[in-house]
Amino acid sequence: MQKKYTPFLILSLALLSKVTSAQETIYPAGPQQGTTAITHATVHVGNGTVINDATVVFEKGKITAVGAGVSAPANATVVDATGKQVYPGLILSNSYLGLKEVGSGVRGSNDLTEIGDNNASIRSLVSYNTDSKIINVLRSNGILLAHVAPEGELIDGQSSVVQLDAWNYEDAAYKSDIGQFIEIPSLVVRQRGRGFMRAPQAADPLKDAFNKIETLKTFFTEARAYLQEKNHATNNLKFEAVRGLFEGKQKLFVRANEVKQMLIAIDIAKDFGFKLVIVGASEAFQIAPILAANNIPVILDNQHALPATEDDDIDQPYKLPAQLTRAGVLVSLSDMSENTKQRNLSFNAGTAATYGLTKEEALSAITLNSAKVLGIDNMTGSLETGKDANIVISNGDLLDMRGNQVVKAFIQGRDISLDNKQKQLFERYKHKYKLK
Repeated sequence: MQKKYTPFLILSLALLSKVTSAQETIYPAGPQQGTTAITHATVHVGNGTVINDATVVFEKGKITAVGAGVSAPANATVVDATGKQVYPGLILSNSYLGLKEVGSGVRGSNDLTEIGDNNASIRSLVSYNTDSKIINVLRSNGILLAHVAPEGELIDGQSSVVQLDAWNYEDAAYKSDIGQFIEIPSLVVRQRGRGFMRAPQAADPLKDAFNKIETLKTFFTEARAYLQEKNHATNNLKFEAVRGLFEGKQKLFVRANEVKQMLIAIDIAKDFGFKLVIVGASEAFQIAPILAANNIPVILDNQHALPATEDDDIDQPYKLPAQLTRAGVLVSLSDMSENTKQRNLSFNAGTAATYGLTKEEALSAITLNSAKVLGIDNMTGSLETGKDANIVISNGDLLDMRGNQVVKAFIQGRDISLDNKQKQLFERYKHKYKLK
């Protein structure tokens, strides 16, 4: 009997065949050979310092010298950056990169979300797709590292930092399993949608939310008791997965935007002694002193958006980074926009610089601050001696759409390709229509 396929299935298969194919002509660079010196550059260190007419020297993937009085070694490969701007590689501090390609409509391209409320033992790293076409587009905008995190209903799983020039997830791993992501249920009852499009809700949404919060607390209480035991009859994979939280080797990343959600997250972190990071934090300006007093950093992941509530100022998302920074909160910026596929990270920082931050503070929010939040600031985030040579060279201001023209980038000293599918299509049709 001949099978019949629906138009939706045919479209889904076509999309899946496209997203799972690699860009065959774009491949990872080999290890750095010899010594490289970037000369006569305006160097933005990432810690607020700008050095004019400076030289950056690196070998074996590590920065060995930075400064205005530094000379290029005689045997070095020299990159003349006269008139250009040099930056640390940008860090996407919260992302679904390599886990979701074309949205939830094509399930075969989506490894972002697992079934069930408790997925503590899930590792996002092993699902990271190094052949994602989005990766090469991000590199062209100066993004060289990404914090890849799962999503879910309550306990999402473990996140990792990857570098964006790799053959497979093992190569990509920059720092594995750095944290555990959880969701704090909303404590504000809102009607979503109209008529038959209205999202289904529990009979008592608040009671359901508090039950989920108690489930979280119970899980961590039981995990603590389990981990205090010297011997176990059987190993519990979910409890073992949060061992790093109790030992201080991992951080608890909590997705929370409402004030009540964030306060609950703070209480949970205090009760169990966890290192806490708030992700989202759109209402964080209301409790900025509390966040600062408890040394709790935030990742703001959706700046180019409308205000969270109708009572907020229209420009509240834009000025939030400056408000929190002035209050003493460590702020990292990210970009979780479904429309831009996370490529607008540098422009989010540019917006923050227009609404209260200085340019160098905004740069730090997508470089050194992000590295601090992720616990990798000893390796990257700034152009300093001893750190990895994750470097971006741009013709102009990286935080400005007109100036963001990345001409060269290095990941751990490797001179990476800046080609991508969009550039290839541009060249293809420029040739077809004989455009100059």
